[in-house]
Amino acid sequence: MTVRYTDPEWVALIRETEKAVKVATTPYPVPPLESGDFAKLIDHTLLKLDATPAQIDGLCDEARREGFMSVCVRQNYVERCVENLKGSGVVVACVIGFHEGTYDINEKSNEALAAISSGATELDIVINYPKLLSGAYNEIYIELATLRNLCATATLKLILETSQLPPPAIVAGTLLCTAAHFDFVKTSTGFNGRGATIDDVRLMRAVCELHARNAGGGNEGGGTYAASTTERRRTKVKASGGLKGVWDVIKMVEAGAERIGTSSGVWIMQEARAVRSERDRVSSRDGPATGMGSTGKGQGQGQGLTRLYTDESVTEGTGGGCY
Repeated sequence: MTVRYTDPEWVALIRETEKAVKVATTPYPVPPLESGDFAKLIDHTLLKLDATPAQIDGLCDEARREGFMSVCVRQNYVERCVENLKGSGVVVACVIGFHEGTYDINEKSNEALAAISSGATELDIVINYPKLLSGAYNEIYIELATLRNLCATATLKLILETSQLPPPAIVAGTLLCTAAHFDFVKTSTGFNGRGATIDDVRLMRAVCELHARNAGGGNEGGGTYAASTTERRRTKVKASGGLKGVWDVIKMVEAGAERIGTSSGVWIMQEARAVRSERDRVSSRDGPATGMGSTGKGQGQGQGLTRLYTDESVTEGTGGGCY
């Protein structure tokens, strides 16, 4: 079974991480807006309790058409989505412990096994953030390690609910997530306070990179999952909550996100195509911008390109604007 630390030992590790972590301000690259790689950033999401079968079918049709990475739904619709998406390359993700995260390990384990049995290959699991805030780090880690070993072949994402956490608790939650070998650490459920912010994503990415460097190639956790892993993989960051437009996605990816959870995937792709069309129009009129990439400021759309859409719901925190 996985190595466990006492709460005081976890406190020391978390404080050491806080001191050592360096948050990057240089933007991470964004895939070209017209590319399949950009569409694959998106987990197309419908988590309303009153979602209807027809809405779920529509969600799957949209994901298949746009080439999204996944659809993310509640457990009662996993089988329907798997059937709808056969042969499409779009996978099915299911939320676990949603949305409060306070369910015990037996409930979360049963939910996880039921989702996998129904065909889900990705699980978005809500951390027990009240216990995180109370400093019950070893209890949380044991829960995460148990779920990791139980779901050895699934892609696991840990939802921190960053709207409820100060930065030190975000560091602690991200460190626990990476130590338990989860594949992603995720900002928000979208059901409790604000969603993703640039500062939160930058901090989470920095902790993930620091832990990957410190862990090297080892699998200090042990257990079924670790035994099947030949090299240490860096935990990635998923941004979710309040992301409604293409510029929201660009900002989050530049901040360090590598997956986006949103119910606005179709609108985002429509905006991306509109940006591409406008870029082509400007390029044909003025010639290509020298030294500019395909997205964003400094990676950009080209000098003189009009910003077609704006959404002030993405909070930039103290990090300053990307655009």
